[in-house]
Amino acid sequence: QVQLVESGGGLVQAGGSLTVSCLASGRTYSVDAMAMAWFRQAPGKEREFVAAITRSGRSIRYADSVKGRFTISRDNAKNTVYLHMNTLKPEDPDVYYCAAGPIITSTLNTYPYWGQGTQVTVSS
Repeated sequence: QVQLVESGGGLVQAGGSLTVSCLASGRTYSVDAMAMAWFRQAPGKEREFVAAITRSGRSIRYADSVKGRFTISRDNAKNTVYLHMNTLKPEDPDVYYCAAGPIITSTLNTYPYWGQGTQVTVSS
């Protein structure tokens, strides 16, 4: 079993930056072997893919809506994945979820492990 806990959410002005983190715990070999991803969700809307990274960090994917603004990274020694967000917009969805799974994809249901989410509010 893998547990994921997000942190770092908060209030930021439009155009500002914020980094959210996800700490993974559980059986060490399971965490080390997993791809990690970020999804986000606005009220009343479906959860959408943001970014994903393989265990090695050599393969990364981004949603078109965040390319050039967001950066995903991971520190396997700390069992932590990060999402650094630049140029935040008021229309960026506000709850960010960390996910872990066996392969890197942009598909929500391929990730069996999820965190509880962290709130990011962008003020205009």
